[in-house]
Amino acid sequence: DVVVLDHHKSEGPVPRVQAVVNPNRLDCTSGLRHLCAAAVAFLAVVALHRVLRRAGFFARTEEPRLFDLLDLVALATVCDVMPLTGVNRALVAQGLKVMARRGRAGLAALLEVGQVRDAPTAHSLGFVLGPRINAAGRIDEPDLGLRLLLCDDPIEARAMAERLDAVNRRRQEVEAEVLGSALAAAEAQAGAGHPVLLVCGEGWHPGVVGIVAGRVKEKFNRPACVAGLAGGVAKGSGRSVPGLDLGAAVIAARQAGLLESGGGHAMAAGFSFLADRQAEFHAFLDERLARAADLPDAADLLVEGTVTVPAATAELAQQVERLAPFGAGNEEPIFALARARVVRADRVGKEGNTIRAFLEGETGGRLKAICFRAKDGPLAQALLGSRGVPLHLCGQLRAERWNDEVSACLHVVDAAPVPP
Repeated sequence: DVVVLDHHKSEGPVPRVQAVVNPNRLDCTSGLRHLCAAAVAFLAVVALHRVLRRAGFFARTEEPRLFDLLDLVALATVCDVMPLTGVNRALVAQGLKVMARRGRAGLAALLEVGQVRDAPTAHSLGFVLGPRINAAGRIDEPDLGLRLLLCDDPIEARAMAERLDAVNRRRQEVEAEVLGSALAAAEAQAGAGHPVLLVCGEGWHPGVVGIVAGRVKEKFNRPACVAGLAGGVAKGSGRSVPGLDLGAAVIAARQAGLLESGGGHAMAAGFSFLADRQAEFHAFLDERLARAADLPDAADLLVEGTVTVPAATAELAQQVERLAPFGAGNEEPIFALARARVVRADRVGKEGNTIRAFLEGETGGRLKAICFRAKDGPLAQALLGSRGVPLHLCGQLRAERWNDEVSACLHVVDAAPVPP
């Protein structure tokens, strides 16, 4: 017997198997369309457990601790960019509590290698654990991440975690090489007025095209597809913006015979096509998602409120924490700091791509600020070149803990000069 567990959009007839458990089946009325596949599997196991318990199955064997699986469900939910609302919010919140106990050797080792010393957050899952686990599948042995999650030996887990960390650094180097070329090609297409950006390159590593598509989408605020060419075939991934269903567009393109394969959901898709059909596929996406042409060049920055430097306290940062877990559907609030003066700013980190600054308010007070992935971009220039000069800043206010002390830190996402 075959049982299919899935969460992708379903097309047409259901396969002839014992059961197809998918909240995105056309005939499903569960209202749980935003579950990732791991959450679908978890709820299926919970339902099976309930049936077995009623049948007396556990009278002769120990019941499994299903709650202990929630760390994996949380990891999958965040990394698949599911909205953190409703049942997803509950699953991730409880899964983070399970993960904080560090009972799973593989995740505990990866948290240590990723220098996550405090209780993990949704940010830890999406930006520390997820990229390292996925890196192996992108450019190394695909099962390395799985072996880490299954490992129960702390020494073996540590070795695998360190290897994943090294693979991830190599992935970042490959990504940087592809990103430069992709951004240049996308710049030309955006200038030509294409609603959708579709860029391809010979030899671009298929393991990084999805990440690069996300970066291109962020820069130009429109759906972006990036593909690597090899042997006359393009294989790629796409990322979309809210309100434009890229997955449905890719499925329609496949049904129209433009693609060799393709599918996905609203915000992400994967596809392959013959190289000589690139122009046709691009034209199809442009027409299908024409509303993207009306989007501004940069996404609006939603600011929840303003705060002064003296008011940006550890207590406020801890109050903000209570709204977590943050992610898709429950974005971390962004605050604006008006006329904050940069007292000191310097580069930190191995590559010097992170900017650390110390701010002073007009009426006093001090606040630490940090800007990741700043490199030599405009944010880095603004912070490093504005010593003693007031700036308008926007960012997330987060609590930092060190030696049982809590302080506030502004994670800078944008800056603007104060008009004279």
